[in-house]
Amino acid sequence: MPNLGELTSRQREILSLAQSVGRVSVEDLAARFDVTPQTIRKDLSDLCDRRLLNRIHGGAIIASGVENVGYEARRFIAQDEKRLIGAAAAQLIQDDSSLFINIGTTTEEVARALLGRKGLLVITNNLNVATLLYPQPGIDVIVAGGNVRRSDGGVVGSPAVDFINQFKVDYAVIGVSAIDRDGSLLDFDYQEVRVSQAIIANARKVILVADRLKLERAAPVRIAHISQIDVFVTDRLPLEPLAQLCRDQRIEVIEVAPGEEESPPPED
Repeated sequence: MPNLGELTSRQREILSLAQSVGRVSVEDLAARFDVTPQTIRKDLSDLCDRRLLNRIHGGAIIASGVENVGYEARRFIAQDEKRLIGAAAAQLIQDDSSLFINIGTTTEEVARALLGRKGLLVITNNLNVATLLYPQPGIDVIVAGGNVRRSDGGVVGSPAVDFINQFKVDYAVIGVSAIDRDGSLLDFDYQEVRVSQAIIANARKVILVADRLKLERAAPVRIAHISQIDVFVTDRLPLEPLAQLCRDQRIEVIEVAPGEEESPPPED
C-alpha cells in the first residue's frame, strides 16, 4: 500500500477531493489552492506515480483496478456527458416496448430521460432506476429479485440471473465500468457481470451507454465483447482502432459531443 504519510498536505487534500467526487481538474485545483497549473500537474503526477490517481485529459480520476469508485462519487464524473448520453439513448427506445436497464449512473440518466413516456415495461436490477420510474403512469416496472448491494442499490446474484432469463425484451440498456482497446466490456463485480450477461442474452437490441472516460479505465471482469452490442452511445469515441472495430462489426455509434477537442488516452 502507498504510504500516505509521504504526501504533502495539498496532495492529501487533492486525493480526498478525488475520492469524494471521483474526478478533479487541473484548472479547478489551481484556483482552489491558488497555485499554478504546473504545480498541480506535478502533484497529480506524483499521485499517479503512487497509483492513487489515474491521469485523464485536464485532470485525474481515482485509480482503477480491482475496486470501483464509490457510486455517489461516480455521479459527478462526466455528469453533463452522461445526461446527453442518456437523452440520446432514450430516443432510440420506442413507446409500447419492453427493456432491461442494468446498474450504473449512466443507465440512470437513460431512465431519467424516459420520464413521461408511454407503454413501457422496464425490467431492472437497479433500485435507483425503479425508484425513478415506478411513479410514472405510462411505465410498468419489474425489479429483479436477489441480494441488494448497499453500495449502489444493485440487485445481484443467481436469483437475479434466473429472473432475467425468464424474459425476452425489445431493448437492453447496458452500462459498463471500462472498455478495453480490444473491445472487451469490463466491470468489477462478478455477480453484477452475470446479471449483465443475462440481460444482453435476452434482448433483441443491445444499447451500450458509456462516456469516453471508460476508455481510460481498467476493470478485472469481462462482461462481453463490443461485437455483442448493436448501438454504442457515447460523448466521443477518440480511439480510432475501437471506432474501426465498431465499423467492422456494423455497430451504430452515436456521439453526442463529436465536435469537442480532446486528446486521446495515452498509449500503455
